[in-house]
Amino acid sequence: MIAELRRHGYTLSPGTLYPVLRQLTAAGHLAKRDRIVDGKVRKYYTITARGRRALDAARPQILKLVHEVLESQPARRARRRMSRG
Repeated sequence: MIAELRRHGYTLSPGTLYPVLRQLTAAGHLAKRDRIVDGKVRKYYTITARGRRALDAARPQILKLVHEVLESQPARRARRRMSRG
């Protein structure tokens, strides 16, 4: 997972990622399965139905944030002026 995130330009350490995964698992959003691969314990995470519902509920908020970030500064200022009346 860390390698995939790095491929997209994000640099995370295991000390950052694993606490988040533990929290998501504790909240019931992820299920974890341990497997031994080449003598090492590997953790495999899958999204649960509860996690899928949470993700679906968060998508509109994520899209709103993305639109706000990508919107140009002049357009944002004009919209604020219009909303002030």
